[in-house]
Amino acid sequence: MRLHPSLLALPLLSVFCSVDQPAATAPPDTHPFTVHDLLALDRISDPAASPDRRWIVFSRRKTDLDADRGRTDLWLMKSDGTGLRQLTSNAANDGSPRWLAGADKQKETVAFLSNREGATAKGTTQVWAIDVDGGEARRLTDLPVDVDGLRVSEDGKLLAVSAETYPGCADLACTAARDKEKAQKKSSGVIFDSLPVREWDTWGTGKRRHVFMVPAAGGAAVDMLRGIDADCPTRPFGDENDFALSPDGGWLALSFKKPMGSQEAWSTNEDIWLAPTDGSGPPMDISAQNPARDSNPVFSPDGKSIAWLAMKRPGYESDRYRVVVFDRAASTLRTLAEDWDRSPSSLAWSRAGERLFATADDLGHHGLFAIDAHSGAVSALLGSGHASAAFETSRGLVVLLDSLTSGADFWSVSGGVPHRLTDINADVMMHARIGATEPFTFTGAKGDTVHAWTVKPIDFDAGKKYPLAFLVHGGPQGSFGDGWSYRWNAETYAAAGYAVVMVDFHGSTGYGQAFTDAINGDWGGAPYEDLMKGLDAALAKYPWIDGARACALGASYGGWMIDYLAGKTDRFRCLVTHDGILSNPMNYYGTEELWFPEWELGGTPWDKPEGYAKYDPMSLVGHWKTPTLVIHGAKDYRVPDIQGLAVFTALQRKGIPSKLLYFPEENHWVLKPADSVLWHETVLGWLDTYIGASSLAAAPPAKP
Repeated sequence: MRLHPSLLALPLLSVFCSVDQPAATAPPDTHPFTVHDLLALDRISDPAASPDRRWIVFSRRKTDLDADRGRTDLWLMKSDGTGLRQLTSNAANDGSPRWLAGADKQKETVAFLSNREGATAKGTTQVWAIDVDGGEARRLTDLPVDVDGLRVSEDGKLLAVSAETYPGCADLACTAARDKEKAQKKSSGVIFDSLPVREWDTWGTGKRRHVFMVPAAGGAAVDMLRGIDADCPTRPFGDENDFALSPDGGWLALSFKKPMGSQEAWSTNEDIWLAPTDGSGPPMDISAQNPARDSNPVFSPDGKSIAWLAMKRPGYESDRYRVVVFDRAASTLRTLAEDWDRSPSSLAWSRAGERLFATADDLGHHGLFAIDAHSGAVSALLGSGHASAAFETSRGLVVLLDSLTSGADFWSVSGGVPHRLTDINADVMMHARIGATEPFTFTGAKGDTVHAWTVKPIDFDAGKKYPLAFLVHGGPQGSFGDGWSYRWNAETYAAAGYAVVMVDFHGSTGYGQAFTDAINGDWGGAPYEDLMKGLDAALAKYPWIDGARACALGASYGGWMIDYLAGKTDRFRCLVTHDGILSNPMNYYGTEELWFPEWELGGTPWDKPEGYAKYDPMSLVGHWKTPTLVIHGAKDYRVPDIQGLAVFTALQRKGIPSKLLYFPEENHWVLKPADSVLWHETVLGWLDTYIGASSLAAAPPAKP
C-alpha cells in the first residue's frame, strides 16, 4: 500500500536543528505557520549537474492558487549555490531538466519536458531545449502524444522518453488515431478481460507505457517494447527510476513485468531488461533468476556495469532492497552490502565509478550512504534529516535535504557535515513561527526499542498544558520521521497550538528488516501496542502534554488503525480517519494491487479468511463511541471510497458525532491547493471542537 550493523546518525549543523522556544512575546511581523504558508513554499526537485559539474539545473514549483494547481519552471545556479536565476518562465509546466551536449561546445543547453504551446497537439507534453546563456526555447520532439521520463545520451544525440501506446500499434501515430476513433464513439462502455482494470487513480485504457528512442536532431520515435504487452511503470511516489541510458547511448536498461495477463495484479516480479537503442534486438531479461522486484537501474560512468535495487521475496512490496551490480562483459551478478540491514530507496554512481550513493530510512531519518562498488563496505555520509538526489559537482557532493522543520534545499556535504547552499523559502519561513522537534525512544511491543518524535507547540511554555495531535503513519511500512511533508505536516498542528507525537511502530522502515516484517499478519497486534505505549511514554516524559485532550489521526494504514482503535480504546476525545479501511475482506475485492493484502494478511480471503478476520475493524463497530471525522477521495483506487462511506454510515447509524469530507477529484492523496486548504481547515476545526482551548465546554458529547 505504500502506500546487521547499524550506522550511527551523524549530527547536522545547529542551523538545521530545532531549539526550544521559551515562552515569550511573539516576534514582530510573524504569525503561526498555516496551510497558506505551506502552499506558499516553493518546491525544488529533479536537480542535474552540468557535464563540467559547475552548474546545477533544477525544477522549482510554485503554487498558483487562482488556477488551483502547481506551476513548474526551470532554475539554474552555480555549484556553490551562487548565481541563482530563473531559466524558463511561462504559463506551462517546464520540468525534468537534462543537460544536452551539442556540436557547439561553447553553449550549455538544457533539454526539458514542457506542455507549452507549439507542439502538434496544443498543450501536449514534448521535449524542448533552451540555451542557458539566453534565447527562446525550441521544441525537439513533435510527437502526437504526451511524453514523460526524459533521459539524454551523453553525446546529446539521443533522447529517451516514455509514452502510453497501444501494444499492437507500429508507431505513435497509430495510437493517436485510435484515441481519436475512441473519442468519436457514442458508447461510453469499456470491456475488460483481465486485471488490473484500474491503477492508483486511473481506469485502464488498453494502453501500455513504453519507452521510445528519439533522435535529438529529429526523426521517428522507436518503440523499445514494440509488440510487448507490458508496462514500464510510473510510480506515484518514491525515488525510483524506471529506465536509464548507457553513457554512450547504445543501450537502454529498464524495469517492467513480463507479460502475464491478470497475474500482473498479484505479482511484484519486475525484472531489469537490457535493449540496444538502435532497435536491432528485443529487450533481454538480465534479472530473470530473481522472482521478486528489481528496479531503479543505473549505468556506471564507463557503461560496463549496471546497478539496481532488488528484493528477494515474491509478492512482498516492502521487502528489503539489496544493491545488485551486473557486469555486462561477464554477464555476472553480485550483491553488495548484504549485511547492511537497511533498504535503499535511490541509487547513483559516483563520477569515478568507485562507489554508489544510496539514500535509506535510518532511525527516524532518511540518510545518505556510500557503498564501495568493489567491497560493498557501507559508510554514512549524512545521518539526519531527509536526504535525496545526491550528486557530485565541482565543489563536491551536493544533496537535496529537508527535515521536520524545513522544506528541501541544496546542501553540500563534507566530512559528514552539511553546509547550506540555498534557502529557497526564507522569505516565507522568516515570518512563520514553527514548533521545536525532539526524538525520543521507549520500550514497545516484544521488549523492543521503539523510536518516536514530538513537536512542541509554537510559543512553547513549559508551565502550560497542551492538547495532543497523535499522528499515525501509513504504509504500513513507512515512517513519520525527520522529513518535511506537504500533506501530513506536523508543523501545521504545532502552529495551531497542539503538541504532536508520532510513533514509528513495529512495521516502520529504517530499523532493520525484522522490525519492518513484524507487522506482517499482525496489523492490530504489536503496532497497536506500540502506539498505546508510545502515548504513555510521551505523557510521562512531557508533562506539558494534556492526555485528557488527545485526538488520533491517520491515513491509509493509519486510517485503518484509526478505524481499528475506535473499537479498542476510549482514551481519545476525537478521531480523524483518511482513506482508511473498514472491512479487510471487502478492500481485497476492491483494491487494484492484490499482492499487498495477499502478503500482509496471509493469502486470499477465501483461502485464509482467518487472516482477514483477525484484526478486522468492522468486527469492532459495536464498540465505537468516539466522535470521528471521515475523509476519502473518490479516485482512490488503492482503498476505494466505499470504505470511507461505510465508516461514516456506521457512525451516523450509531448516533456518534461525525462528519464526512469527500473529495470527488482526489486520489489516495489530496493534491489540489484549494482541496488542501479545505482539508486543513476541516481537520483543525474538528480538533478545535473536541480538544481545543474551549473544547470541554463546546464539544457535543458522544452518544452511548
